[in-house]
Amino acid sequence: MFGKLKQKWKVNGVRLALIITTFAVGGSVTGYTAKKILNLLSIEMDWLWAIIYILLIIIIWPLMVLLISIPFGQFLFFRNYTRRLGEKTGLIRSKKD
Repeated sequence: MFGKLKQKWKVNGVRLALIITTFAVGGSVTGYTAKKILNLLSIEMDWLWAIIYILLIIIIWPLMVLLISIPFGQFLFFRNYTRRLGEKTGLIRSKKD
């Protein structure tokens, strides 16, 4: 599995470990931040809470992963990764257009 990721992303083992660590820390910080925001809004845990939580995760994750990637030295990788993700979802215009 990790070998396929190394080939796909064209990185070595150390860089792959840094990228995976950045994904893990960025995701954890995103979940923590979204819950803190929901606590500030005083919304009870029901269907509305779940919908707002998911929307917050979608909005916050790209920002957090970019911020977390800076100390891990992987900012260029994640800038390109989030740009490609935005292009695939239609949120960002493709450079080819």
